[in-house]
Amino acid sequence: MPEAIDLLIEARWIATVDSDTTLNNHAVAVHNERIVAVLPTREARARFAPARHVKLPGHILIPGLINLHTHAAMTLMRGIADDLPLMDWLQKHIWPIEGTHMSPQFVYDGTRLACAEMLKGGITCFNDMYFYPDAAASAASEFGMRATLGITTLEFPTPYASDAADYISKGLAVRQDWLGNPLIEFCLAPHAPYTVSDATFERILTLSEQLNLPIHCHIHETAQEIADSLQQHGQRPLQRLRKLGLLGPNLIGVHAVHLNDDDLELLATTSSNIAHCPTSNLKLASGFAPVAKMRQMGINVGFGTDGAASNNRLDMFAEMRLAALLAKGVSGNAQALPAGEVLRMATLDAARALGLADKIGSITPGKYADLCAVSLSPLETRPCFDPVSHIVNVAGREHITHVWVAGKCCVDNKTLPNHPQNDLESAVALWQNSLEFRQQP
Repeated sequence: MPEAIDLLIEARWIATVDSDTTLNNHAVAVHNERIVAVLPTREARARFAPARHVKLPGHILIPGLINLHTHAAMTLMRGIADDLPLMDWLQKHIWPIEGTHMSPQFVYDGTRLACAEMLKGGITCFNDMYFYPDAAASAASEFGMRATLGITTLEFPTPYASDAADYISKGLAVRQDWLGNPLIEFCLAPHAPYTVSDATFERILTLSEQLNLPIHCHIHETAQEIADSLQQHGQRPLQRLRKLGLLGPNLIGVHAVHLNDDDLELLATTSSNIAHCPTSNLKLASGFAPVAKMRQMGINVGFGTDGAASNNRLDMFAEMRLAALLAKGVSGNAQALPAGEVLRMATLDAARALGLADKIGSITPGKYADLCAVSLSPLETRPCFDPVSHIVNVAGREHITHVWVAGKCCVDNKTLPNHPQNDLESAVALWQNSLEFRQQP
């Protein structure tokens, strides 16, 4: 008698990512949120009796994409201060706006908008750094999305907290409230070496070791950041973090654009992780991260979109393609970052950075069924000789038709089931009116 399961997904191709082989005419069996089998379609039909059966004859099924660095709520500030260098952008526009408008409702609505965009773009998990993490957790949970939320820490006050100790205390309390939720994880998120003191970094390291939490921190984003660190501390930011003990497998360093050979060696020997944000790096004129060299040295790298205020899209397909092209151009090697490696960086390698590689990141029996179906049937994607190459070099988020998180369908035929669009559109319109008023001279 066939085995009863929750879901059977048949696809023309499956890229499991835990193997370099692309499977043809296979199926994924899902039960109780997890993948129970990956097998040829004919065998799957004989073995299983699914409650729901999805047939995707022109699709490639891939693991859900993982956005390794973003500021989700900043989606409400999309395009509000474009074409500016980083510090002007932050100090003259973003931080003043946050000082006026920051609230739990702002974070909730902004994160809901980000979740809608990310899910429709095949992103099933995001690593966030922002304020009011309880509001962000509520938004992600509402959409059924997986999230690792930062216990964001700065030395200066914002509407959310007064000082570093207050940021940490509030963040830990929110983490305690969400313990046990299978979709919500937390990390420690000191903003950057130039906004966090040695004493605070030392406390963050202690908490990371006690609670086994990743540390999510901007590093080496601009040349000015490094010059300032040399003047203030007598050493480069990564050297300072190494001295404080923060480099290691729990560190997710964001951007890592300006790296010399010693920096690269530090990252490699400590098994630190990097979140590469190519679009944001280019838009803010921060520079070109040496990703091909990082990979050659064995440094684990995933991709992030950064916030929509500095991108202006939460589009992992765009990041994958841009990262691959930049790596080839910067290194002078057309073989740098081949498509299969890029897809792995956007899935399994990002999961590894978050400490979640045993749960998500590949289409492997026993892992959660976080899956994304990409249609390669449209004329603009034909002919298709290598479907994995198509994911990086041809397809875009507009070709995603279905997304599942822990076996639950979160995108069905390009729509978000059970999420009234009018409610979200109304909330966004209200925030736009408020922010436009703030921007007027």
